[in-house]
Amino acid sequence: MSELKQSKYIDITTDYGFKKVFGSDTNKDLLIAFLNELFRGRKIIADLYYNKNEHVGDTEDIGTVIFDLTCTADNGERFIIEVQRTAQDNLKKRMLYYSSKLIADQAPKGNRRAWNYAISEVYIIVLMDGFAMPDAGDEKYFLHDICLCYRDHGKIFYDDLGFIYVELVNFVKAEAELVNDLDRWLYVLKNMSSLNGLSTYLRKPIFEKLFQLAEYSKLKPEEREMYNVSLRNKWDAESIRSSQEDQLKRAREKAMAEGEVIGKAEGKAEVIKNLLSSNKFSISEIAELADVTVEFVKQIEAEKAKGK
Repeated sequence: MSELKQSKYIDITTDYGFKKVFGSDTNKDLLIAFLNELFRGRKIIADLYYNKNEHVGDTEDIGTVIFDLTCTADNGERFIIEVQRTAQDNLKKRMLYYSSKLIADQAPKGNRRAWNYAISEVYIIVLMDGFAMPDAGDEKYFLHDICLCYRDHGKIFYDDLGFIYVELVNFVKAEAELVNDLDRWLYVLKNMSSLNGLSTYLRKPIFEKLFQLAEYSKLKPEEREMYNVSLRNKWDAESIRSSQEDQLKRAREKAMAEGEVIGKAEGKAEVIKNLLSSNKFSISEIAELADVTVEFVKQIEAEKAKGK
C-alpha cells in the first residue's frame, strides 16, 4: 500500500474515512457544519445525536437494513447519510425505501389515535462518489435538492420529506474558485487524499479540525489497517465501475454504427434485443445507447419475452 502511505490525508469518502470524520459524537460538529451547508440556510441544525444504523424488519421476511449513518437533530429531524460508490438502477427507489423505514419506525406500537401521525421531518443525504445521477442526461448539476411538489406548477406540497443527492463527479471547482463553505466541503470530500496541507482558501477552524483528524500519520496501527481495507474496497469498486463504463462505451459505439446503417425503428429494435440478450446493461442504459425512450425498450423487452 505504498501509494496510500504517500498520501498525507485519508480519503474521507471511504467507509472508514467517512465514519471516522462524521460518525462519532466527539466530531459531530463536523457533521452539523456539513449538513447546515447542504441545507443552505433553509434550516439550521444546532445539535444532534447518533442513532443505531441497523433497522431490523418487522418480520423475518422483511430483513434488516443497515445505513451508513443515521442521526436525529435536537428538534426531532431525522437524517440518513449514505455514501454510494457504484451506479444502481434502483438508487432512487432504495433511498425512498430508506426514508419509509425512518417514517414507519416512528409509529408507536399502541395508542396511535393519540399519536395522530406526528411524523418528524426526514431527510436522506446521498454522496455519490464517481458516478452521475441515474437518468440525469446531459445535466451537470452537483447538488440535487428534492422535495414533494405539485407537478403542474411546482409549489411545494410537503416539505418535511427531502432528498439531497450530491454528485461529486460534477463538482469541478478549483481551490481558487471556492466561494462558500458548501464549496469547501465538497472540495475536501472529493480531493482530501490528494492534498498536501490546509490552503488559505480552507483556513477556517472547522476545516483545521477536519485536516488534523484526517492525517494518516495520526492513525493507530489498527486504524491504518481498517482504513487500508476500506481504501482497497473503494479501489475495487472504481475498477469495476471503470470496466462497466468501457463496456458501455463500446456498446454505445456499436449501437450507433448499427443505427447509422439501418436507421429505422425495426433496426433499433434489433439493436435493443441484442443489448437485452447481453444481460450487461440496465433498461435506462439501453435506452440511452439506442437513443430511444425507456418505454420503447420495455416494449421490446416484453415482445422478446413473448418470443416475437
